[in-house]
Amino acid sequence: MDEILLYVAIGFVAQMIDGAIGMAYGVTATSVLLSTGVPPATASACVHAAETFTTGASGLAHWKLGNVDRKLLWRLAVPGAIGGAIGAYALSEFDGDTLKPYIAVYLLALGIVIIWKALVRRPLESPQPRSVAPLGFFGGLLDAIGGGGWGPIVTSSLLGQGTTPRYAIGSVNLAEFFVTLTISTTFFLTIGLGLWPIITGLVIGGVIAAPFAALAAKHVPAKALMLVVGCVVIVLSLNTIVKAFT
Repeated sequence: MDEILLYVAIGFVAQMIDGAIGMAYGVTATSVLLSTGVPPATASACVHAAETFTTGASGLAHWKLGNVDRKLLWRLAVPGAIGGAIGAYALSEFDGDTLKPYIAVYLLALGIVIIWKALVRRPLESPQPRSVAPLGFFGGLLDAIGGGGWGPIVTSSLLGQGTTPRYAIGSVNLAEFFVTLTISTTFFLTIGLGLWPIITGLVIGGVIAAPFAALAAKHVPAKALMLVVGCVVIVLSLNTIVKAFT
């Protein structure tokens, strides 16, 4: 029960962050799980299994609100799912302790990206995003290997190109459901999903946090939240890197 409560807390914090700024659920949850000693493949598998529920609900809400560009959705979802399956299979074949410091470096870079996104102003809008398929593929690949990063990589890139924010966020959210479903299925077929206390805790924490995250999105400045998230991810990643080499 103590373990489940810990994962409920992790899921709650991760969903509060993701619901408030539209990204960083996987980055936050995976960073914390790695810092507590959970192997990379297990951390990624559990986070993506839990995310299947949260991204499905979020994507459906965006669809109903008209925030999804159908063409952009499938240009992201199909290559993203392919990249996610390859990344999950690759992660399941390598030793977790060997990969952990490299994944921590990747998460450290994502923490820096989140801070950069909070500080840099968006360019003027441009109707047609570029290189969408490669972006989706590498977003899914790195998301599976690192346990997170789809939002910071894909959403940030689309917004950086000037894609209309509501369509970028809505389409990326719904596409993420298909990516996380594919990643979870791949992990289930390779390493299994045996650590249900982690998955259950993350799901419960995320469900509890959802309404509070909506309030946070309304009342707390997104810039301040993103700066805090970026700093937390960087600190956790540095801690994992130091432990790996000492």
